[in-house]
Amino acid sequence: MRTLQPPHTAEEATASELRRASIRLLFMLLALVLLVVPIIRDLPLGHSTRIGMLAWLLVVLALYWLFQGMGYRPLLLLQLAIFSVAATMLSAKVLLVIVDVNQVNFLRFVARWLIILGALCAGVNLIGMLMILAQRKRPD
Repeated sequence: MRTLQPPHTAEEATASELRRASIRLLFMLLALVLLVVPIIRDLPLGHSTRIGMLAWLLVVLALYWLFQGMGYRPLLLLQLAIFSVAATMLSAKVLLVIVDVNQVNFLRFVARWLIILGALCAGVNLIGMLMILAQRKRPD
């Protein structure tokens, strides 16, 4: 019986694996920024609901990146935790508004900054992968 090996993370990946993972991550981030965010922005929903949808999508993407080994495991775990907290806060805000508690705008404010922080983690992850790839290509 053959078992599937988990993909390498950036720490132990070969140069070709690192290049493929970097390109995939770059295209996913570009698609997210150029396609998904404008589509979510145009939905006829409330502001918190739209941001919440984006946050849950980012949680799913962070899980995918983690299980596909697309980066550095500690940074991916931090990113997953940040996106999860943001998505939970926005879900809580939506539920509180449904039960007519409207004075919780700070949840959306904090969640938005957490999403920005998580996006910065994704950018740092990509830059780190590209830097390691450039160092491996350069002869010493």
